[in-house]
Amino acid sequence: MNDWIIPLDAESKEPIYKQIYSYIKEEIRSGRIPCKSRLPSTRVLAENMQLSRSTITMAYDQLVAEGYLEAKPCRGHYVAQIEDLYLISPSKKEAEHHSQTAKTHCLYDFSPRGIDLESFPYSLWRKITKNILSEAKKDLFLLGEQKGDYELRKAIQEYLYHARGVNCTPQQLIVGAGNEYLLWLLHQILGKEADLVAMENPTYQQAYRVLQSLGHPICPISMDGSGMLISQLQKTQAKIAYVTPSHQYPLGVIMPIKRRMELLSWAMEAEGRYIIEDDYDSEFRYKGKPIPSLQGVDQAGRVIYIGTFSRSIAPAIRVSYMVLPVSLMERYEQKYGFYSCTVPRVEQAVLTCFLQEGYFERHLNRMRANYKAKHDVMLSEIQKFPGFLVSGEHAGIHLLLTAKEKRQEQELLDRAWQGGVRVYGLSEYYIGEVGKREDTVVLGYANLSEKEILEGLGILRSVWGVCKR
Repeated sequence: MNDWIIPLDAESKEPIYKQIYSYIKEEIRSGRIPCKSRLPSTRVLAENMQLSRSTITMAYDQLVAEGYLEAKPCRGHYVAQIEDLYLISPSKKEAEHHSQTAKTHCLYDFSPRGIDLESFPYSLWRKITKNILSEAKKDLFLLGEQKGDYELRKAIQEYLYHARGVNCTPQQLIVGAGNEYLLWLLHQILGKEADLVAMENPTYQQAYRVLQSLGHPICPISMDGSGMLISQLQKTQAKIAYVTPSHQYPLGVIMPIKRRMELLSWAMEAEGRYIIEDDYDSEFRYKGKPIPSLQGVDQAGRVIYIGTFSRSIAPAIRVSYMVLPVSLMERYEQKYGFYSCTVPRVEQAVLTCFLQEGYFERHLNRMRANYKAKHDVMLSEIQKFPGFLVSGEHAGIHLLLTAKEKRQEQELLDRAWQGGVRVYGLSEYYIGEVGKREDTVVLGYANLSEKEILEGLGILRSVWGVCKR
């Protein structure tokens, strides 16, 4: 596939990256690019098409965010195993039929992983990049600090303190290219003593896959309306608990202070216990004030805080950050401080300016307003759905619909697909079969316009309204 040339329409008003994204997505849906196929590297495809590498990267990252591609460290991008998401029944014949017709069949994709790239500040980002490069700072093309440039870490530290209540110094921050890299680095720092990892069930599957691939046995812990059940956690031998307390993914549960203190107490009961706080999409909250971080109330240095700009800015902004407790930072500096930062320094400089000059805050406010408008349209339309309960609607960029009369998830997915709409089952977020719910669908709305949301939900109301009871 290294000789790929993707047809582009030079007269189209659609951005080049989006044309590339749309072409590859349709090729995958149609089955012309089969499952597990390796795509050309961003460098090779950029050279072949005489485009900037960042354009190809943005297209690839959106495909990764929506689940069409999987990015494998040091190996490249591969087509994800998605055939089962298109099936109406498990028969091979129907699977082939849907693979062939998928290109024109899916009209609306309510992906919980998508974001609104139409609102990305392209001109501003381009201007900042141009200004930085025009200043001819030769040092930006040299290796910088291993943890990331100090100015960027300082800017992130100030943002986290004011917006998320995170208490740390720039010295405690490590910048890396994506959460996957940071989890790998954390795996090195914690070592064998952190073998067993407890995770919320259901959970964020990408983190689950990464931790499992690193050799960590995973212990799934059930959830209630307040988050991870500490009573179950206490019965395990886990030394690490991976949680998303400010907006649990995918259920949308917000962990109250009482449960947070119980979790911190568990961590302090034995030496070497830590909590990984993934602050996934906590910026987008539509009712009340943002929920402060768990790290901000940790007085014993047991919380490892991880965040990313991929959700709030764009998937191509492969900048994540990790706040280590002082004890773990000392271990990192002694044993693993020789690893170079994986984020290019020019990109670090651009993001530093974006944060320091207040552009990020303004962008975030626009995105909150944008997503809230879509969120309100979604909720208003869903009120016309008889027989369904809504949950997880107060934050994030997706919500859950649960059938009151326990309709099977697969039936809902099948009928949606028959109408040309792709929705997602909650069951795919579970680890194992224990406690798995199969009566709930996940609806994301970030990558759809308000018009598309209304049209897609109209189809769902129609096809689900005639489901046999």
